[in-house]
Amino acid sequence: MAGVALAEARFPAPEFDTGHKIPSPTAPLPGGDYSGYLDLSLLVIAMALASWLLLRKRSRKGIFALSLFSLIYFGFIRHGCICVVGSLQNVTMALFDSSYTIPIVLVAFFMLPLIFALFFGRVFCGAVCPLGMIQDVVAFKPIKVSPWLENILGLIPYFYLGLAVLFAATGAGFIICQYDPFVAFFRLGGSFNMLLLGAAFLLVGIFVARPYCRYLCPYGVLLRWTAFFSKYNVSITPTDCIQCRLCEDACPYGSIRKPSPERLPEAREVGVRRLRKLLVLFPLIVIAGGVAGFLIYIPLSTAHPVVSLAEQVALEDSGVTTVMTLASEAFRETGQSVADLYTEALMVRNKFKLGSVLLGIWLGIVIGGKLLSLSVYRSRKDYEPDRATCLSCGRCYESCPVGEKKEIEKVSVGVCEC
Repeated sequence: MAGVALAEARFPAPEFDTGHKIPSPTAPLPGGDYSGYLDLSLLVIAMALASWLLLRKRSRKGIFALSLFSLIYFGFIRHGCICVVGSLQNVTMALFDSSYTIPIVLVAFFMLPLIFALFFGRVFCGAVCPLGMIQDVVAFKPIKVSPWLENILGLIPYFYLGLAVLFAATGAGFIICQYDPFVAFFRLGGSFNMLLLGAAFLLVGIFVARPYCRYLCPYGVLLRWTAFFSKYNVSITPTDCIQCRLCEDACPYGSIRKPSPERLPEAREVGVRRLRKLLVLFPLIVIAGGVAGFLIYIPLSTAHPVVSLAEQVALEDSGVTTVMTLASEAFRETGQSVADLYTEALMVRNKFKLGSVLLGIWLGIVIGGKLLSLSVYRSRKDYEPDRATCLSCGRCYESCPVGEKKEIEKVSVGVCEC
């Protein structure tokens, strides 16, 4: 015992107070079991209230107030989580990876805005989505985007959706969350590049209303499809349209469709011939898309960490580079076989080969379908919102003189009856 005591005296007691402080996490900490259900309940209440304000009360002020609440709670208080836009990656990964478990709350966050859009239009976009509201705050002088440019930029979300599904299905990562332009603002911290990206979107949003929602949001593609079949949707005027064009000027998203005059027989024949040509070209466009996807599967596969690690190890072993990365150094310290790494990387690359071809076919279908839709003539007698692209913001309500007159008549009748 005396020997043990002398041994202990030879070594000083360890110092634990070194002044080091654990850094604060940039991502929100997981809450209790109740927090997800609370968020889900507020999401349902907010979308139900938005549907009532939009379709029943026709109140732009109410929609705007609800949007501010959604921005504060779902954006800054909840730090952008759970994100409805990014949830499609979790759903995709759960479908392709049997070992991945997805919470039921996250599935509900993914499905509920689509269900509401199927019945009431894109009320989630107009009043609940914090990504949309933070852009609305800075939309001081929105300008009209030319229809041809609108159609071209409108193809980007379809590509982004396909790319996000491909990366999530192959385990390469969640690119929607990784490149979310506003999450750094919601969490009041983040990398300089992400803050710069968000600032760029907000700067563009001063002149082009909601650039992320219209030209990048992949979840918006799904909302377009479901809102197109919506049973109830925005109607600009509660009575007959007088075609004053004020609603067209008030909508910053280009979602108001003009009345179309009756087509002459000559113009109708020209349109039919153009449609026939596009129907012939449609399969060729789809095939060209698949070929293009096959040509880019190798560079796309490098986004997967296993493939990028295998390429780095191959460069080091061949003597092309002598600089080791942290990933390659950590791999070598594990003692794992390089052959096993190459085999795993080859399996991942094969998945990308098939996925990239499907991505190209998907883009070919989208481009061909867009050309076909532009060639189909649609007859309209009044100014009408496009169900698919209307963001359910209610701006057209305030600009419609018929709607204002109707409200005045209601008030006047009420005074007389009293």
